[in-house]
Amino acid sequence: MSWIRDSTLNWIQRLAVKIVKSGQIPRHVAFIMDGNRRYANKKNVEKVEGHTQGFYKLTETLQWCLELGVPEVTVYAFSIENFKRSKEEVDGLMDLARKKFQGLLDERDKLMENGVCIRVVGNLSLIPEDVQKLIAEAMIITKDNSKAVLNLAFSYTSRDEITQAVKDVVDGVKSTELLVEDINEDLINDCLYTHKSPEPDLLIRTSGEIRLSDFLLWQITSTCIYFAEVLWPEFTVWDLLAAVLYYQRCTYDLRLVAKKVESKHLICNNRITSYICNVYKQRQMFIENISQTAVQ
Repeated sequence: MSWIRDSTLNWIQRLAVKIVKSGQIPRHVAFIMDGNRRYANKKNVEKVEGHTQGFYKLTETLQWCLELGVPEVTVYAFSIENFKRSKEEVDGLMDLARKKFQGLLDERDKLMENGVCIRVVGNLSLIPEDVQKLIAEAMIITKDNSKAVLNLAFSYTSRDEITQAVKDVVDGVKSTELLVEDINEDLINDCLYTHKSPEPDLLIRTSGEIRLSDFLLWQITSTCIYFAEVLWPEFTVWDLLAAVLYYQRCTYDLRLVAKKVESKHLICNNRITSYICNVYKQRQMFIENISQTAVQ
């Protein structure tokens, strides 16, 4: 199954998309793709098959987002908490990740042609080295693409993200590159895994669960949140359009101004920005080192 899919919409659905596009479209949509295991139980198949169907739904949903004009999507692909599941399920998920990231690399020409940038946000040190290598290569070959951005939260929790950001700040103070009075919300925000992205305009969670599961807790203070009853593999374009309509109503009722997707060009001209630039450089070197190991 390709990451880049052709449109699956019929003429009625295309018309509905066109109508919804006449209103305000979120520039960044986040998804908690919940319900894969319940779908597997419902269909009486193995849990890994439920996750596989969830991946198929992801690729279809990404295409719908592109047709709606949503340039950035973030999905909760694998939580650090998922490591607590059975060894069989975790191994199955890692094997699925291997296959799908390798598939992504195999169709790199499509990614480049469509201008898709792949970013994986999370604690990569917790996952197998071969999966790290595939992820690193995918990030490097697409890093300069700008037509669409897909953020995959993999081996991620918001608590871990914030903890790692605080550690970076503490390291800066210990090394005297930062002063205690430099510490504020902006500094911590710039040290998050998601520092390159604007806050999500819309967060969609499927399966009927009304919780956030430690996902983007720092970033969603002004985000419109939509809970869908449907299991993720059964998510349809009508569910997506319902969520966008809900977002449009939220922005109208609250008089919210849509955030613009803008690249963050950090100018390293003072103590704080110089330290942040060094943090970004070290992270990029970490990814490049993993990728180079993969090629050898």
